[in-house]
Amino acid sequence: MRYVGLDVHRDTISAAVLDESGRMIQQTILATRAAAILDFIGGMRGTLHVTFEEGTHLAWLYDLLVRRVARLVVCNPRKNALLKSGNKSDAIDARKLAELLRAGLLSAVYHGEKSALEVQHLARSYSLLTEDTTRVMARIKAVFRGQAIPCSGKKLYGQKHREEYLAARGACALRHRAEFLYQELEAVQQLHRQAKRDLIVECRKYPETKLLSSVPFLGPVRAAVLIGRVQTPHRFRTKRQFWAYCGLALEMRDSGEYRMVNGQVERRKRPAQIRGLNWNHNHELKNLFKAAATSASAGNGVFHEFYLGLLKKNMRPEMARLTLARKIAAIALKIWKKGEAFDAEHLKLQAA
Repeated sequence: MRYVGLDVHRDTISAAVLDESGRMIQQTILATRAAAILDFIGGMRGTLHVTFEEGTHLAWLYDLLVRRVARLVVCNPRKNALLKSGNKSDAIDARKLAELLRAGLLSAVYHGEKSALEVQHLARSYSLLTEDTTRVMARIKAVFRGQAIPCSGKKLYGQKHREEYLAARGACALRHRAEFLYQELEAVQQLHRQAKRDLIVECRKYPETKLLSSVPFLGPVRAAVLIGRVQTPHRFRTKRQFWAYCGLALEMRDSGEYRMVNGQVERRKRPAQIRGLNWNHNHELKNLFKAAATSASAGNGVFHEFYLGLLKKNMRPEMARLTLARKIAAIALKIWKKGEAFDAEHLKLQAA
């Protein structure tokens, strides 16, 4: 048995190899090239267990090694606390990764499904262009706000009133800056519309799109993003695991839960402290379900009635929207797993 830790960088990879007893048997530097990596892997005997952290070269290196080793673990760098302690270098990090792999202490990142890879790439492009559009719009608004020019709402970004806002700046460098930003906005918006069309067209090939789109306030675009990021619902055994992945899980903190009373172990009656939502999550999915819950709370339909029912129970509006987001996520997971369309009865049952 050989445990291989790879510390991957742009030009080089530091590799450390441990045997079953934890003894270092090899440590070397490789070029970040397919031929060098395959020569290194092919030159080792025994059963190979390999790990490296998720990063820029993840997809390329995973596809290169997954069929050539007995076990490949792509680990979550946020949970590798051992790498942060003591001295740090590429060689030290590679050895620590191998030690964590040997001890079974790594938190793996899911990379087992490739059927929705095209949707994943298109959804990523759409999300990045959405962020770019929002960023340019914020910069345009900052130009006029900095000069105390009223510019609330979406009126500032349309073609109809654009010259009116630019005329307020006269002929100066600030006007040219605003014109450049408007040109950038038009270019990004055109790319954003094209990315949205491509995403919807590609996602129509998948039967689960119609099922997820049947959930109110999800729609074809949100369904496509959901398919691209999750890939398969069966990687989550329960809705609570899905909530944690989406950033909708409540983190609890407790210590000293038990005490001895008359020679018997007794649990303390004080409740565990809630420290908010989990921080380690997929940000795109959290934004997706929060946006769906916000739209549902302000709209009509069964989800709006569910939201009003929570408010009648004296729940704060922000907590009611969180509960609604968790309900939408649980229902989406359930109908995706079972292959059935949305039914209002799902709100009454324990989803997923």
